[in-house]
Amino acid sequence: MKAQILVGGFGTRLRPLTLSVPKPLVDFANKPMILHQIEALKAIGVTEVVLAINYQPEVMLNFLKDFEAKLGIRITCSQETEPLGTAGPLALARDKLADGSGEPFFVLNSDVISEYPLKEMIEFHKSHGGEASIMVTKVDEPSKYGVVVLEEATGQVERFVEKPKLFVGNKINAGIYLLNPSVLGRIKLRPTSKEKEGFPKIAAEKMLYAMVLPGFWMDIGQPRDYITGLRLYLDSLRKKDASKLASGTHIVGNVLVHESAKIGEGCLIGPDVAIGPGCVVEAGVRLSRCTVMRGVRIKKHACISSSIIGWHSTVGQWARVENMTILGEDVHVCDEIYSNGGVVLPHKEIKSSILKPEKVM
Repeated sequence: MKAQILVGGFGTRLRPLTLSVPKPLVDFANKPMILHQIEALKAIGVTEVVLAINYQPEVMLNFLKDFEAKLGIRITCSQETEPLGTAGPLALARDKLADGSGEPFFVLNSDVISEYPLKEMIEFHKSHGGEASIMVTKVDEPSKYGVVVLEEATGQVERFVEKPKLFVGNKINAGIYLLNPSVLGRIKLRPTSKEKEGFPKIAAEKMLYAMVLPGFWMDIGQPRDYITGLRLYLDSLRKKDASKLASGTHIVGNVLVHESAKIGEGCLIGPDVAIGPGCVVEAGVRLSRCTVMRGVRIKKHACISSSIIGWHSTVGQWARVENMTILGEDVHVCDEIYSNGGVVLPHKEIKSSILKPEKVM
C-alpha cells in the first residue's frame, strides 16, 4: 500500500518554530509531527509514503532518510513548483500513487494528530464498495469548519457545507482519506481543492463515504491547538500505554519526559507537559501545559505554563513564562523576566519583560 502526506506550505501559523525547520518536523510529544503519521502508516503495512511538498524538500528528505532505514519504509517527494491546493498534489504524484495494483491509497494532512484508526478505515472502505472514504470528526463549533453532511446509517456523504451559518451537522473533514486509484483520473494538474471540486462530484455519484473517527482529533497547525492537541494525545497515551508516561511525587497528571532529560529536586511538573531529549530542568521549577523541546535548560524556580519553548533555549531563574508564549530556537530569557504571550524569533536574548502578547523580532 502507498500513502501521500500533504506537507504543503510555509507553516506561518507556527512561526517562529517553522523558521528553524519545516512544519512537519516541528516536535510534538517528543518527535516530529510527521513521524506520528509515518509510524501509523507503517504499522498497517504501507510500504511507500509520498510527501507532497512545495517548501524545503531537501531539508525534509535529508531528515527522513534516517527514519527510512529505521522504519523500513520508502519515503519520496513530489515537489510542487507552485502551491497546488489539496487536490493538485494528487495529480502531480499520480505515477507514484497508481502502480497498477488497483489497491487504494491513503492521503493525510500533515497537521492532523489522532489515534489514526487506519486498519478500521481499510475495513470500512472495503465494506461500502465506494470510490473514496473520508474520516470525519465531531466538533462543538462546526461553523468554523467545512461540515460533511452524511446519511447516518450508511455513512454515505450527501454534500459539503463550508463554514455553515445555520446548523447542518457537527461532523467535519478530519483530513484522513482512503481513495481508489480511479479518483486520480478525476483530478487535473492545477491548483484545486478536493473538498470543493473532487469530493462533491464523487458524492453526487454516491461513491463517497465517511467514517466517524473514534478517539481524539486535533489540527495542531497553530499554537493554541498544538497545546490542546498535546493534552488530548497524552490522555490517549495514558489509556493505551501508561508506562510511557512519567510518574513520581513531582509529577501531576500526564507528563512525557525523554529518558535523556534531567530533572532537579523539588520540581512540580504537569499536567500536560512534554520534555524533550537532553533538557535540563533545575531545582524548584514549575511546568504545566507546555512543551519543552530538545536541549532546553530551565533554571531554578522558573515557572512555565501554556507555552512552547523551542530547541536549545534557556529560561532564567525565577522567570515566569505563560499565556501562549512561544520561544523560537535558541532564545535566552534572562533571570526574573516575565513573558505574557511573547512570540520570540530565534537567536534572541530577552532582557526586559514582555507584559502583553506581542512579537519580538
